[in-house]
Amino acid sequence: MKTYAFQPRGVCAREMQVDLDGQGVIQALRVTGGCSGNLQGIASLVQGMAAREAIERLKGIRCGSKSTSCPDQLALGLEQILNQG
Repeated sequence: MKTYAFQPRGVCAREMQVDLDGQGVIQALRVTGGCSGNLQGIASLVQGMAAREAIERLKGIRCGSKSTSCPDQLALGLEQILNQG
Protein backbone atom coordinates (compact mmCIF):
# COMPACT_ATOMS: atom_id res chain seq x y z
CA MET A 1 0.00 0.00 0.00
CA LYS A 2 1.17 3.50 -0.78
CA THR A 3 -0.01 6.88 0.51
CA TYR A 4 -0.32 9.83 -1.87
CA ALA A 5 -0.95 13.43 -0.84
CA PHE A 6 -2.06 16.34 -2.99
CA GLN A 7 -3.48 19.84 -2.61
CA PRO A 8 -6.88 20.35 -4.20
CA ARG A 9 -7.50 23.66 -5.99
CA GLY A 10 -10.53 25.91 -5.93
CA VAL A 11 -12.21 24.21 -2.94
CA CYS A 12 -12.23 24.55 0.84
CA ALA A 13 -10.22 21.36 1.46
CA ARG A 14 -6.49 22.04 1.83
CA GLU A 15 -5.03 18.55 1.45
CA MET A 16 -6.14 15.07 0.48
CA GLN A 17 -4.27 11.88 1.38
CA VAL A 18 -5.28 8.63 -0.23
CA ASP A 19 -3.98 5.12 0.45
CA LEU A 20 -3.99 2.85 -2.62
CA ASP A 21 -3.18 -0.83 -2.59
CA GLY A 22 -1.22 -2.54 -5.37
CA GLN A 23 -4.41 -3.15 -7.35
CA GLY A 24 -5.41 0.53 -7.39
CA VAL A 25 -8.12 0.13 -4.76
CA ILE A 26 -8.68 2.98 -2.29
CA GLN A 27 -7.98 1.77 1.24
CA ALA A 28 -8.45 5.13 3.00
CA LEU A 29 -9.01 8.82 2.29
CA ARG A 30 -8.17 11.64 4.69
CA VAL A 31 -9.02 15.27 3.98
CA THR A 32 -7.78 18.37 5.78
CA GLY A 33 -10.20 21.28 5.70
CA GLY A 34 -13.48 21.41 3.87
CA CYS A 35 -16.92 20.27 5.01
CA SER A 36 -16.06 17.61 7.58
CA GLY A 37 -19.29 15.60 7.48
CA ASN A 38 -19.52 15.51 3.69
CA LEU A 39 -15.87 14.58 3.29
CA GLN A 40 -16.11 11.84 5.93
CA GLY A 41 -19.05 10.49 3.96
CA ILE A 42 -17.13 10.56 0.69
CA ALA A 43 -14.14 8.88 2.38
CA SER A 44 -16.41 6.11 3.67
CA LEU A 45 -18.07 5.62 0.28
CA VAL A 46 -14.82 5.37 -1.73
CA GLN A 47 -13.09 2.99 0.73
CA GLY A 48 -12.71 -0.34 -1.05
CA MET A 49 -13.56 1.19 -4.44
CA ALA A 50 -11.23 0.98 -7.41
CA ALA A 51 -9.64 4.38 -8.04
CA ARG A 52 -10.75 4.26 -11.68
CA GLU A 53 -14.38 3.76 -10.64
CA ALA A 54 -14.13 6.65 -8.17
CA ILE A 55 -12.79 8.86 -10.99
CA GLU A 56 -15.71 7.90 -13.26
CA ARG A 57 -18.27 8.60 -10.53
CA LEU A 58 -16.80 11.84 -9.12
CA LYS A 59 -15.19 13.69 -12.02
CA GLY A 60 -17.09 16.78 -13.13
CA ILE A 61 -19.17 17.28 -9.96
CA ARG A 62 -19.53 20.98 -9.20
CA CYS A 63 -20.04 22.77 -5.88
CA GLY A 64 -22.56 25.58 -6.27
CA SER A 65 -21.27 28.13 -8.77
CA LYS A 66 -17.70 26.78 -8.59
CA SER A 67 -16.38 24.91 -11.60
CA THR A 68 -15.12 22.12 -9.34
CA SER A 69 -15.81 20.43 -5.99
CA CYS A 70 -14.01 18.27 -3.45
CA PRO A 71 -15.23 15.08 -5.19
CA ASP A 72 -14.03 16.46 -8.54
CA GLN A 73 -10.66 17.39 -7.03
CA LEU A 74 -10.34 13.87 -5.60
CA ALA A 75 -11.03 12.45 -9.06
CA LEU A 76 -8.43 14.73 -10.65
CA GLY A 77 -5.86 13.84 -7.95
CA LEU A 78 -6.52 10.12 -8.48
CA GLU A 79 -6.05 10.57 -12.23
CA GLN A 80 -2.67 12.20 -11.66
CA ILE A 81 -1.63 9.38 -9.31
CA LEU A 82 -2.66 6.66 -11.77
CA ASN A 83 -0.96 8.45 -14.68
CA GLN A 84 2.33 8.58 -12.74
CA GLY A 85 2.40 4.83 -12.19
